[in-house]
Amino acid sequence: MAAVSNAGGLGSFGAHRLSPSAILETAAAIRKLTTRPFALNLWVSNHDQGGAHPSGEALMRMHGSLQRYFQELGIAVPPLPEKKAVYDFEEQARAVIEARPAVFSFVFGIPSREIVGSCKRLGIILAGTATTVDEAVALEQGGADAVIASGMEAGGHRPSFLDAAEDSLEGTMSLVPQCARAIGIPVIAAGGIADARGVVAALNLGAQAAQLGTAFLACNESGAPALHREILLNGTVHRTALSRVFTGRLARAVRNRLQDELRAAPLLPYPAQLWAMTPLHEVALKQGRVDLMSVWSGQSSSLLQWRSVDSLMAALD
Repeated sequence: MAAVSNAGGLGSFGAHRLSPSAILETAAAIRKLTTRPFALNLWVSNHDQGGAHPSGEALMRMHGSLQRYFQELGIAVPPLPEKKAVYDFEEQARAVIEARPAVFSFVFGIPSREIVGSCKRLGIILAGTATTVDEAVALEQGGADAVIASGMEAGGHRPSFLDAAEDSLEGTMSLVPQCARAIGIPVIAAGGIADARGVVAALNLGAQAAQLGTAFLACNESGAPALHREILLNGTVHRTALSRVFTGRLARAVRNRLQDELRAAPLLPYPAQLWAMTPLHEVALKQGRVDLMSVWSGQSSSLLQWRSVDSLMAALD
């Protein structure tokens, strides 16, 4: 992400799975790599009901659904996944405020008035993500300085917070101009934007800026595994799908066999489903089994061709 900031963009680091102390350490590490503005991102709602403390029985049931895949991969079925720490958002947010990035972006909700007020006093720009016009209005009323209008074409999680994600599937071309008309703060378009044409279209729709995710994920500087980057860049990803299979929350990834076969399985709430799926993902990644791993991708990844942040940023100029 520092490479994006150094190239003239606003790099953003997803810190939602970090402890408050790790957030401070990460911000310090980023500042060693760039002197330019950057964003830190958190999830306001970072677990679903029952997801942070799943029962052993529920984990065992989901684990049982995965046993045949481990056997197919030729490895012994691993033990039940360990329950991991789910950090308190308010504590994470206070760490972000102490780190003082140029931008504090957030998804899955609206921070408390206390958090918003602290950011305002320190000059930290607040950017919240909306998947509907109602969410954009709520974010403006909640103190956001800008709204990221995220269309359903985007890769990764659908960060809806007023209604169920399945009921909030607005496309970018529809969502952006409606948000621009409904609110008085800047709109940042996101979702399915993969090249300069997408940026120009977003600006013509009334956005003041555009956010790219999958395009930067495919660059060598990203933290994505090499196999993931190659899949995004080989020009063959024409089918993505929204599913709760990989984490328990609705997210867009390259459509594969695992999504199809587990569609009717009894899934766990987030993040318990993620904990259950992680061992399988790690083994499938090592074996190059794309049919059994999560490959986050937006709908426009077949347009990608840039392997470095500098080349991508130059193409967007």
